[in-house]
Amino acid sequence: MPSFDTVCEADLVKVKNGVENTAKEIGTRFDFKGTAAKIEIKDKEITLIGDAEFQLDQIEDVLRNKLTKQEVDVRFLDRGDVQKMGGDKVKVMIKVRNGIESELAKKIQRLMKDSKLKVQAAIQEEKVRITGAKRDDLQAAMALIRKDVTDIPLTFDNFRD
Repeated sequence: MPSFDTVCEADLVKVKNGVENTAKEIGTRFDFKGTAAKIEIKDKEITLIGDAEFQLDQIEDVLRNKLTKQEVDVRFLDRGDVQKMGGDKVKVMIKVRNGIESELAKKIQRLMKDSKLKVQAAIQEEKVRITGAKRDDLQAAMALIRKDVTDIPLTFDNFRD
């Protein structure tokens, strides 16, 4: 039976390259000289450190530009709250989304049931597998998901005929 997987996965190699390019630019920019501005990545969490909230926003702008050049969708980034560190420094944690949350998976499953398409949606850990009898139905399901779920960058892989 034809099927495909709906997933939400960022290319972590490209994300790491974007973070490294941002760190290089922070090191060379005149307005960051002599400040505590820096960026680090560990697993799927990016940490921005700066002297003020304004500086964190500047670092995040540079990061978003570098990720866009690496062809990484910035909707993968989930920014946390600004936290105070020792002294006059502040930091913010940005998580890189990976996998579909159960709430969104249920929304996709409900969308497929309500669409009257002859497809079935099954939640499998952090992805949703859609199966159907016809290839055209699967392509219509992809178009429907793209139209209705716009806040999270979803991709479709493992398309089988």
